[in-house]
Amino acid sequence: MILPEAFIFRTKNILEDEFPAFEQAIQEVPPTSVRVNDKLDFRPSDEQVAWCSSGFYLKERPLFTADPLFHAGLYYVQEASSMFLSQVVKQHFSEARTVLDLCAAPGGKSTLLSQTLPESSLLVCNEIIRSRAFILAENIIKWGNPNVVVTNNEPMDFDQLPGFFDAIVIDAPCSGEGMFRKDPGAIQEWSEYNVKLCAARQREILTSVWDALKTDGVLVYSTCTYNREENEENVRWICDELGADLLKMELGGNEDITVTDFGYRFYPHKTKGEGFFLSVLRKNSDVNRTIKLKNDSRKTSKPVNKINIQPLSLLEPERWEIISENNFINAYDKNRLNDFLLLKKQLSCMHSGILLGEIKGSDFIPSTCSALSKKLNKESVNVVDVDYRNAISFLKKEAIQLPESERGYILITFKNQPLGWVKNVGNRCNNLYPTEWRIRMKI
Repeated sequence: MILPEAFIFRTKNILEDEFPAFEQAIQEVPPTSVRVNDKLDFRPSDEQVAWCSSGFYLKERPLFTADPLFHAGLYYVQEASSMFLSQVVKQHFSEARTVLDLCAAPGGKSTLLSQTLPESSLLVCNEIIRSRAFILAENIIKWGNPNVVVTNNEPMDFDQLPGFFDAIVIDAPCSGEGMFRKDPGAIQEWSEYNVKLCAARQREILTSVWDALKTDGVLVYSTCTYNREENEENVRWICDELGADLLKMELGGNEDITVTDFGYRFYPHKTKGEGFFLSVLRKNSDVNRTIKLKNDSRKTSKPVNKINIQPLSLLEPERWEIISENNFINAYDKNRLNDFLLLKKQLSCMHSGILLGEIKGSDFIPSTCSALSKKLNKESVNVVDVDYRNAISFLKKEAIQLPESERGYILITFKNQPLGWVKNVGNRCNNLYPTEWRIRMKI
């Protein structure tokens, strides 16, 4: 790996006598780490990530696509340094009931937030690029938590929700210096000019979304880069220009995390992970506007009455409001229903709550979202647990052979973990797995 001379010069100024150790570390093979879902008591290895109880290092990188449990949402492949966000939630999000992950795709931090926030919390995960927003929605659905909304909006669109969020997480688009050993292509794209462009763009993003954070709300700002312009200098600017105070983190014995005046740095020669910067701030400026509702000419959502929806049973049935919109049936937490409906009115929502399924004529077709939801009552549906070969065939959206079973919708599981639905029509089973999710490689 040949590093740009300007990058070497700038990073030497930051690391000083630590630079040789850093330079050697980024020539090494990066570690592989995963974070496990709480769907199951599951430990993929004995080596835990020091700052995240659900994070683990793997001895080698397997072919994740060939593992049905990966598709079932049992774990997420995530860079270990970024899992430090779990400590932020634990230490500073006790009052955070409504949280925005602004630059969320592909979903590592969003799935972490959805798992570590209190269950009554509402998480909004946004991605500006539509193709990436679809990937984000897929990962959120596979993780299975109900109080999540996926949006496809510009940062400026959140200006119409002044003071709505208790906390905002911005993992800002950056120059990617911390990813050099994982993505050598990032080296070719790096330049000092690009660093300046990224720093300016980050300030635009912060300014656009600042009013959406309530007074005394918490901002988490992070990048996967090393330079001061995109990190400490931007955090100083947030404090001085937007109005915020720094919050400290207790490191709990993780002394290899580098503490600076404006945040926390992860270096590959000191911590087992990639380059990462994070800062936590509390907003001290006022929000002087209220939410103005958009005019919405779409058909009004309405509760579902007296229609045959099967399977529909959710755990804690009294908790959910079942709503129909354009023949799609969603379940929403009654305690957050008004917030769900407000977000659907104000933003471009791609996924919200639990999509139970779709009504076509007199038939109800269950969605894969309902199959993967942690709130599905599996006792209420027909279940067939399949072997590995049939699981892979199902995930390829191929026909699978089932033992003799009842007609109708059947939940397909692998090692008792839901994958999705088939419809048994007697002489065959129609595979309802989403076409866009199917495995395309030869396994």
